[in-house]
Amino acid sequence: MGRPVKRSVKIAGHPTSISLEEPFWAALREVAEARGCSVASLVEEIDRGRQSGLSTAIRLFILEEFKRRAAGPS
Repeated sequence: MGRPVKRSVKIAGHPTSISLEEPFWAALREVAEARGCSVASLVEEIDRGRQSGLSTAIRLFILEEFKRRAAGPS
């Protein structure tokens, strides 16, 4: 999976550095595109509901999103 890659994302107008492995960055872009929003706005959404560090919250969000997709329509 490789080493985490640090990128800067603006959350509520403030730059924030986030470290994620490249597959998580790709998945985050994919989810944002599927929702018709930017990566920054998706990160803001995740940030509002998190109960852990931001990088961990993003990884958990991606995991849950892909589990939901795999389960199919309810």
